[in-house]
Amino acid sequence: MLTALLGATGVLALLTLVPGPDMAIVTKRAVTRGRGDGLRTVAGIAVGLLIWGALTVAGLAALLAASAEVYLVVKLAGAAYLCWLGARALLRPGAEPVERGEPGERGERRERRERAQGRSGSGGGGAWRTGLVSNVLNPKIAVFYTGLLPALAPPGLRPALGMALLVLLHVLLTVAWLGTYVYVLSRAGRFFARPRVRRALDRTTGVVLIGFGVRVATT
Repeated sequence: MLTALLGATGVLALLTLVPGPDMAIVTKRAVTRGRGDGLRTVAGIAVGLLIWGALTVAGLAALLAASAEVYLVVKLAGAAYLCWLGARALLRPGAEPVERGEPGERGERRERRERAQGRSGSGGGGAWRTGLVSNVLNPKIAVFYTGLLPALAPPGLRPALGMALLVLLHVLLTVAWLGTYVYVLSRAGRFFARPRVRRALDRTTGVVLIGFGVRVATT
């Protein structure tokens, strides 16, 4: 069983490292809003994966993967959301504030700004929601979980328990990888704070997100 679990870990790690919409969204939030927002986005992504994992173990995700009509609705909703995020980055390049100064000063300024923004959704809750919605509206995760996890599940365990174990493993790998990525981005904060770099990054991530949205819609 240990050999099978190590093999499954390797497969899940490779799939986690492949760049996708999650990395583009995390890049946008971490660079424009700082390490805290980037990590909150990662937390939202993790919760989205856990939701799909729970649906998979319960057998509901298999129904979605088998229903062309329901799959199409969720797929188009997810594609529209990615395109909306990308269009917003393209139309307002460099518009979001970059956190400057010492960590304590940045935290105080952010708290004051988020209190002033109230329910506008551009604070920490917006980051968490962005990660969550981008994953909940990604039906490919359902297909991935229902199609691949049963084949990777360690023998000797009940199928539901084996898939639950792999879902938790995938979530941990995702959090570790994207969390490390956010940390690396935060270390290069001064470089990304330059207006020209910010605008170029916003335009690049905007195009990438729209590209992923179109790909999701047409696949």
